[in-house]
Amino acid sequence: MNPLPLPRFEELVADALDEVPAELMRLLDNVVVLVEDRHPEEPDLLGIYEGYALTERGADYGGTLPDRIMIYREAICDICEDEEQVAEEVTVTVVHEIAHHFGIDEEKLHALGWG
Repeated sequence: MNPLPLPRFEELVADALDEVPAELMRLLDNVVVLVEDRHPEEPDLLGIYEGYALTERGADYGGTLPDRIMIYREAICDICEDEEQVAEEVTVTVVHEIAHHFGIDEEKLHALGWG
């Protein structure tokens, strides 16, 4: 499908974040969620977590820029047929990337159905 307009896509990302349990959202530390059209080097990538997972942070962690969760609008819309599918894929992608912040790897995510 054609990419959703950016404001509508950002609403879907916000809705997905609202679905994450409050207990988990409170544990997010120094993370920002952003929307971009595509990853410059991997145009089919749906999302990416860039930063240091909580499980990798030591006593010397501090004073760093926020970790970033990037959600790629055009790539997600490319694989969806309608807005309902986009909303579902956005939710899966947001949860998937947040899980990386908590140190959950790809293998475990796929086993849990969040691949």
